[in-house]
Amino acid sequence: MKFTILLTADMCYIFQGKLGELLLSLSYHPTAGEISVVMIKAKDLKSKDVNGTSDPYVKAWLMQSGKKVEKRKTTTKMRTLSPVWNESFTFEVPFEKMRESSLVVSVMDFDNFGRNELIGKFVLAHKGAPMETRHWNEMMQKSKQPIAQWHLLRD
Repeated sequence: MKFTILLTADMCYIFQGKLGELLLSLSYHPTAGEISVVMIKAKDLKSKDVNGTSDPYVKAWLMQSGKKVEKRKTTTKMRTLSPVWNESFTFEVPFEKMRESSLVVSVMDFDNFGRNELIGKFVLAHKGAPMETRHWNEMMQKSKQPIAQWHLLRD
């Protein structure tokens, strides 16, 4: 008997070693030309420190036509793999620039000595990975309404 197993892209990341998940909310306000992002919380983050925890923060880059435009960061939560932020950011994006815009969201581990390390990231845009694209498109369809969704971190 022969079996074929089909894996989605998201399932493949589970097999590669889970990096964790991030819950965030998006809303777009077309008349103001603003994307509101709320970094809510993360869970099951991969440990990056010798003590078995991490010191996570979230960094979000607004990209337009592949170029970095603006960066926002949350506060750092010390010694946790399940941080809660509930911090909001606003990015100015006129409606006519939305199709060329994206948000690169990275969960980082703060390090006092040396470089901060990437725990995982994902890209929110109108084209890309299925879950991220769905979240972006739902934000566009339900303007002014916050849409929260969990996202798997990737390396």
